Amino acid sequence: MIRIRYFARLRERLATSEEQLDWSADTATVAALRQHLCARGGVWAEMLGVGETVLAAVDQELARPDTPIQDGQEVAFFPPVTGG
Repeated sequence: MIRIRYFARLRERLATSEEQLDWSADTATVAALRQHLCARGGVWAEMLGVGETVLAAVDQELARPDTPIQDGQEVAFFPPVTGG
């Protein structure tokens, strides 16, 4: 089982702050998990699709698309943060 958390506008548009998903080979990297979530269609594809800039963290460490995900880990998705 992996815990997925959504922050900022993702949380608002997806209408959820977190969920749990069974870990599988189909969700073994950040990119694979994102693609799996996009396959839900609708707002999921809109917010997490290929053209959208979304950052990810695995167990609270910034992750790349090829970062592996293991059973029991937490994955967070969030928009880039800017400030001044």
